[in-house]
Amino acid sequence: MSANALLSISDLEGLLKGRFQLSIDDSDATRIDAAVAYLRSKVSDSNPVYGVNTGFGSLHSTRIKGDDLGALQVNLIRSHACGAGRKVRPEVIRLMLALKAQNMRYGNSGAQRATVQRLLDHLKADVLPVIYEQGSLGASGDLAPLAHLSLPLLGEGMVYYKGEVREAADVMAQIGWQPLNLGMKEGLALLNGTQFMSAHGVYALIHAQRLLWFADLIGAMSLDAIGGLLEPFDALVHQVRPHPGQIACAARVRHFLKDSPLMAQPKHHVQDPYSFRCMPQVHGATADAITYAKQVVECEINSVSDNPLIFPDEDRIISAGNFHGQPLAITFDFLAIALAELANISERRTFQLVSGRNGLPDYLVNSPGLNSGFMIPQYTAAGIVSQNKQLCTPASVDSIVSSNGQEDHVSMGANAATKLLQVVDNVYQVLAIELFTAAQALDFRRPLASSPVIGQWMGRFRELVPFLTADVQMQPHMQAAKRFLMETDLE
Repeated sequence: MSANALLSISDLEGLLKGRFQLSIDDSDATRIDAAVAYLRSKVSDSNPVYGVNTGFGSLHSTRIKGDDLGALQVNLIRSHACGAGRKVRPEVIRLMLALKAQNMRYGNSGAQRATVQRLLDHLKADVLPVIYEQGSLGASGDLAPLAHLSLPLLGEGMVYYKGEVREAADVMAQIGWQPLNLGMKEGLALLNGTQFMSAHGVYALIHAQRLLWFADLIGAMSLDAIGGLLEPFDALVHQVRPHPGQIACAARVRHFLKDSPLMAQPKHHVQDPYSFRCMPQVHGATADAITYAKQVVECEINSVSDNPLIFPDEDRIISAGNFHGQPLAITFDFLAIALAELANISERRTFQLVSGRNGLPDYLVNSPGLNSGFMIPQYTAAGIVSQNKQLCTPASVDSIVSSNGQEDHVSMGANAATKLLQVVDNVYQVLAIELFTAAQALDFRRPLASSPVIGQWMGRFRELVPFLTADVQMQPHMQAAKRFLMETDLE
């Protein structure tokens, strides 16, 4: 890393895939060391600095003596490790480690170089702190989750290591790490920040791009299978309403359906239902929302969200509110709504495909009645879409007073973040059900086939999920379709 190195969502996707690494370079080390030295020069019994020689939150007026400054930081981490709920998935923990190191390398936090390096060591050795989804209010930092992230630095807490959950102290002894001795303000620097929220946002955006691409592909498959019209995707239509996402979606569907014998068949209707005809407008709006969310999250992950902030060159220590997650909370609520709409319109296309229209058999099965065919996958999709609507109730409009009234407005961005990932998982499943259904419908159109591009994707999909001639257990095929969407290489 260097002073001007900015992380991108693409970089962090590469980090999760082992193609990108973070490190501390000479310029980082100089900034970090200068901040530590400056902080030490400024702290004295006569000069109170919040969280360095004072208590925290509503205890900000309580002064702490010099001999207790190290214990203050350790006590902070221990007392704030109050997570609850489900365990955070390992991919998000890896992102949290990377983003916390990125946040601290700028030299505005007063953390020691050894502390930043240990975070990167955890990442490199894949020693992942066990963290829980519940506990952050999305302001004053993601306190509880980041406390669990920090416990192993002290030789405490639990970690994932080589597929097992183990005591951090045992793993550290095994690999030869010593617990860190935290300096002044380091516990606060570790806990103040938006890295729990940000990591969830990065993970969601990595998958949002995949979901959007597959939504266009699967929607194109469904359009061809139902015998729909390509005219609504004509470039002329979108030139006169030039939202970028709308233009891109229409172009992608045209690409997917190029040279399709099925699409070239004469059509005897003039309009399709909105779930087909308005794909560019609906998918495109989601695309534009993803673009906006990416801008917000990339700004956040390259920012300093600590408190107080240290500015050695300006000879200032400023207590402020960069830990407040409102920019992320609002954005995550927006992104969840946008992604949920991909599932909403997808379920409607699935409904159309199983409804016995345009020459397709009822429920896409031979001998309907004896066989229920694809009747119930659509039910499942409908239930998931309904759940998404509940999950899309915004978290960012809520706030609960904490810390004896000192922290009187919070973002609830952590709740927005965890809800967002549930929506992402749900959208994968709904699109998987449409893929499962559209592939079945396309096979009923044989000997006519779809485009070469769709034919290639059908071939890859059929390696995992067969054409169904009679009723079988559908859940294994639905799960295989979901794995196909989540794991298939798009390159």
